[in-house]
Amino acid sequence: MARGNIRIGIGGWTYPPWRGAFYPPDLPQKRELEYASRQVGAIEINATFYGRQSPKRWEKWAETVPAGFQFAVKGSRFCVMRSNLAEGAEGIGNFFSQGFAALGPKLGPILWQFHPRRKFAPGDIAAFVELLPREIDGTALRHAIEPRHDSFRDERFYELCRARNIAIVFADSNEYPCVEADTADFAYARLQCMNAEIPTGYSDEKLDEFAKRAKRWADGRDAYIFMINGAKVRAPAAALALQERLG
Repeated sequence: MARGNIRIGIGGWTYPPWRGAFYPPDLPQKRELEYASRQVGAIEINATFYGRQSPKRWEKWAETVPAGFQFAVKGSRFCVMRSNLAEGAEGIGNFFSQGFAALGPKLGPILWQFHPRRKFAPGDIAAFVELLPREIDGTALRHAIEPRHDSFRDERFYELCRARNIAIVFADSNEYPCVEADTADFAYARLQCMNAEIPTGYSDEKLDEFAKRAKRWADGRDAYIFMINGAKVRAPAAALALQERLG
């Protein structure tokens, strides 16, 4: 089976410690997205978790990045922090009305990150899944869920995701359990244990391991892998080191 697209990425692009370490020292800040999007294959936008972005901003971002690049978009906290996810129809509607359909083919998966205290409640999670739109303005949507509680290690959860082609995030984390299952025609990983004392964030052994995983994840499907937490200053170097291993 042919290998799908593997996009290695980082979280965001505005981070002062990257200036001079990842970004050239003389690069104007307004050109950081332009530069970053030509070094990695994807960027996960975290700002959307906290608030809406303007339609003009989405249009500008789409114009700035090259063809083939994609943004992953983190779902709003107002959708995932409520007690009953099943009651989130209005919030989900508001989230999808902010204008990011302007990204078109540069729109990657939508990430829904659950609170660590949220346990798997089959009825509520099933209702939430049904609220997630399948497309927006003619653009098909991909959804990924990052559960952070052991109770989601449940075949009923896996089946809910498989039925809607929703990826379960592979999370390399020291704080939360990793719920690992292949449930969609794409894979989504968030690697969150970078070490500031290692120039590439992860050791050579771990990067080799992730490269092998990436090839397995991309066997006949796409894969998105983000260096996202831990020693954030090392995220670009970690992403580039993993890209190099994957050719």
